[in-house]
Amino acid sequence: MSEQKKINIRNKRATFDYEILEEWVAGVVLVGTEIKSVRQGKASMTDSFCYFDKGELWIKGVNIAEYAWGTCNNHVPRRDRKLLLTGKELDKLQRSSQDKGLTIVGLRMFLNERGLAKIVIGLARGRKSYDKREYLKENDAKREMDKAMKSHYR
Repeated sequence: MSEQKKINIRNKRATFDYEILEEWVAGVVLVGTEIKSVRQGKASMTDSFCYFDKGELWIKGVNIAEYAWGTCNNHVPRRDRKLLLTGKELDKLQRSSQDKGLTIVGLRMFLNERGLAKIVIGLARGRKSYDKREYLKENDAKREMDKAMKSHYR
């Protein structure tokens, strides 16, 4: 039996542009050849965000490339996809997202141990440009500290 390749598609821009307050793992409804493209790692989550429509949570901006061996039955790459969460989670998320300045963004897509596609979404607050500079400075300082600690213990 061959080992499954680890799929971990990240939205790197989200952690830079937003301060993540809370995270949830949601199932995603895929059709046709979409899962085959995801298994090949041919997806992008840049600029993805979530919205509510008739009490259901949808994600917009996820690009799943067309499957190379798909015929005329191939899927639409940039369509809105429904996310699956429990009723309690949806209610809490909808109430939280209505606060001023908060949005729901897609952070990461992965395949679980059963081979199902999951998306990690986060309740996020937008960062100002000066916040982004501070964030970069903190990360650089943290990286320097880690380097110093590693070289110190060698």
